[in-house]
Amino acid sequence: MTDEAPLIPDQRRELLIRLLRGHSVLSVHQLTELLGVSHMTVRRDIAALERQGRAYSVPGGVRIAGQLHDEPSFVDKSMMDQPAKLAIARRAGKLLHDNTTVYLDAGTTCQAVVPELAKHRGMTVVTNDFTTANTLMGDPSVQVIHTGGHVEHANRSAVGRLAALALGELALDLAFVSTSSWDLARGVTTPSAAKVEVKRAAMAAANRSVLLAGSAKYGTFGMYRVAGLGEFEAVVSDDGLSPAAREALREAGVELLLGTPEPSQT
Repeated sequence: MTDEAPLIPDQRRELLIRLLRGHSVLSVHQLTELLGVSHMTVRRDIAALERQGRAYSVPGGVRIAGQLHDEPSFVDKSMMDQPAKLAIARRAGKLLHDNTTVYLDAGTTCQAVVPELAKHRGMTVVTNDFTTANTLMGDPSVQVIHTGGHVEHANRSAVGRLAALALGELALDLAFVSTSSWDLARGVTTPSAAKVEVKRAAMAAANRSVLLAGSAKYGTFGMYRVAGLGEFEAVVSDDGLSPAAREALREAGVELLLGTPEPSQT
């Protein structure tokens, strides 16, 4: 590229995207050589593309937005990103108050909120998650309502029309909604059509809906759209979210709340 006229920023960024489509992930060093520009220019381009929701920074490089075709099982999820999930749960717990009816969506991030309930009195939990319901069985101070519905074995939750109909009969103060994939351009998505109706029913039944979404899931998308990020009162994530992503979300009017993992005890 040294014998050619320099590309203007938009041309260079389009070329960067084309390169990523062929490689999925590229390092900053690789891009400086491929594009014939400085590290600083590459990092500016990555930040610009991240604000547009087209590519996402990773340590030392950048990846293209990736489609999620299948969700991990409950067992796999339970071993992933544990410090981030606990940080999100602690930050989400600050939104709870006494005598609240709260929906906890299926998934290990929402399950991490359960210990936060003990800090309050008069709590009622509505959930489609069997592990959450089972955990709360041992706490008589918390009222528990399970939605019922079609059992999704891999994620130990209830999905589909029956679960959504149960939620339609309830009035919730607060809905904590989980997701396996999210970004600014597409909002909350899922590869499972059966989950869409349940999540939307919980949001419709709640006075306030809050998304609990780990930074590791940002920049991925599933086939089915649940909601735009603007439909949530707030998004709670962890501090692994890149500065460019934070800036883009806040510029779009998203109320972004970040939890910080506690230092490991060694």
